[in-house]
Amino acid sequence: MNHWHPESWQDKPAKQQAHYPSLEALNETLAQLAQLPPLVTSWEIEALKEKLAAAARGEAFLLQGGDCAENFSDCNSQIVTNKLKILLQMSLLLIHGLSKPVIRVGRIAGQFAKPRSADTETINGVTLPSYRGDLVNGPEFTPEARTPDPVRLLRGYGRAAMTLNFIRALSDCGFADLHHPENWDLDFMSHSPLAKEYRQVVEELSHSLKFMETLGSARNSDLNRVQFFTSHEGLHLHYEQSLTRQVPNRSGYYNLSTHLPWIGFRTAATTDAHIEYFSGIQNPVGVKVGPGMSSQWIQELVERLNPHSEEGKLLFIHRFGVNNIAEGLPPLIQAVKRTGRPVLWVSDPMHGNTESTQNGYKTRHFDNILSELEQAIEIHRSEGTILGGVHFELTGDDVTECIGGARGLDEAGLKRAYKTQVDPRLNYEQALEMALAITHKMGRR
Repeated sequence: MNHWHPESWQDKPAKQQAHYPSLEALNETLAQLAQLPPLVTSWEIEALKEKLAAAARGEAFLLQGGDCAENFSDCNSQIVTNKLKILLQMSLLLIHGLSKPVIRVGRIAGQFAKPRSADTETINGVTLPSYRGDLVNGPEFTPEARTPDPVRLLRGYGRAAMTLNFIRALSDCGFADLHHPENWDLDFMSHSPLAKEYRQVVEELSHSLKFMETLGSARNSDLNRVQFFTSHEGLHLHYEQSLTRQVPNRSGYYNLSTHLPWIGFRTAATTDAHIEYFSGIQNPVGVKVGPGMSSQWIQELVERLNPHSEEGKLLFIHRFGVNNIAEGLPPLIQAVKRTGRPVLWVSDPMHGNTESTQNGYKTRHFDNILSELEQAIEIHRSEGTILGGVHFELTGDDVTECIGGARGLDEAGLKRAYKTQVDPRLNYEQALEMALAITHKMGRR
């Protein structure tokens, strides 16, 4: 650990990295990135760490959600606003049902890189590099678009900066004022089967706020705005390295590209580059865990990523699949308990439940997502641990990508608004249903 520095990962095997045709062009771009202002601050990162520590103790709840992969074109006021609205609506239901604070973390302002199962893709006998997200290359199947371009790193930084600026402006101007949750309604919310239940919750909370303020004889300014944090998979290590800095009056290095970076399951080997990089930053870090992970492996992750037993430092985001969680999760929980070190357990019921329809659509069944989540809640109860959060791929837009939910979306209905380029997301109705399901299972019963 004494020899760690932001480039030390380069001495380890690095999976899922882009292969640039010009190393000189890449280094020139990284030098430019290293001189640009940070996207987030160490104060925000430390504040999030304190909140995550509370979630691990059962005193708060983490809601992490957003797109599977952002496109540069998503840097659009309406798209960003809709993402915030659905997170706000879900958090309102969770606050009401769980009676505890909710930590809102978006997969936003940096989720531009995606892992792929193969380095290349072949269509009609033509083989080209796989699309690795807008941070690396373009989705169009042409040699020009698929060639990794380091200039895209600067474009990604710019899109992240503009998105963050807009989020902060909305928060500061009262967009998220808890006194006016009607401002969060999506245009198509009125047609949702859940609209009545959601608005009943809004009305109850509004009365509660007025009652508290009447007793206090003053308006609570903390309720005029809520805090949003950002997260993304720290996949592209050159990009993460260039935004890793030391800051005044604090020890160590911070990844200042996001508040909460996480490591995907495919890059979580303890001898590889991603764990080396993540072991040295002061941010809270998440790790996706799932089938195939041994007790020894997860204990080594605890040792490498949280050597000082710091509360709020390490999240394990488990994603097993509806048929594997009952067998796979308990041994990992028991292994972590034996380390005696604190972690925050988070359920990602999306990734293990992906399947393809006969028409070739990649989708997920709402019932399978819900079942894995409900099983996770029960497993943690039986193991004496706390499920402190959830991690969803979702959107505030009216898409049709996951089967099921209140409207009974079927395979034939997927084609109406299937927009994702990578993984299927819950739409606004399905996301609210999931929030209600959590409160029914974990909250007032």
